[in-house]
Amino acid sequence: MVFKKKKFDFFVAMEHMSSDALKSSELLNEIINDFDSEKLVKQSQKIHEIETDGDADVKEIMQELYVAFITPIDREDIVQLVDKLDNIIDGINGLTYEFHYLNVQELRPHTEEFMDLICQAVKAVQQSVKEFSHYKNSKTLQKNVDQANHIESLGDNLYTKELSSLFREENIDPIDIIRWQKVYAGFEKVLDACEDCADVITGLVIKNS
Repeated sequence: MVFKKKKFDFFVAMEHMSSDALKSSELLNEIINDFDSEKLVKQSQKIHEIETDGDADVKEIMQELYVAFITPIDREDIVQLVDKLDNIIDGINGLTYEFHYLNVQELRPHTEEFMDLICQAVKAVQQSVKEFSHYKNSKTLQKNVDQANHIESLGDNLYTKELSSLFREENIDPIDIIRWQKVYAGFEKVLDACEDCADVITGLVIKNS
């Protein structure tokens, strides 16, 4: 008996990546909310593993795109969305390394607020990707896309506020200024990646409608 290879589902593959991004954000949130520099490397390992799995997912998707006769949406559109999802996972993973190599020993006020926004934004993206496969009938897709964009705007405001506070603070170690400038930029990068992903989904819905 000849077994026919099961058709690769690109939507399911992208949903898996978005779920991994959400899992990464939740793990980083746990690290931030109970921050201990001594445990950081060990606690970050799960996020590193997700990032490695994400790279494998991207490779598999690209290989399947190469051999697929028909795809549910244009190949370049799948590539674009996969790239944006990968950027979210990479950005979260990158933050764990920044906390480590910048030798962050304790968190500044409002760090948890940044992390909360990231969790909300990634959740909105995950829900958007989940709904994308049936975008023509979805009642929540646009709401989730709008939510991701709104959260990114809140993140911009928080970034500006905290950066201003950092440079206005008296008697602060210049190393701390450099350290937290990089950390804040890392948070902003993840939020931007979420917005980019939401914008791509909006564009693809318009294109395929």
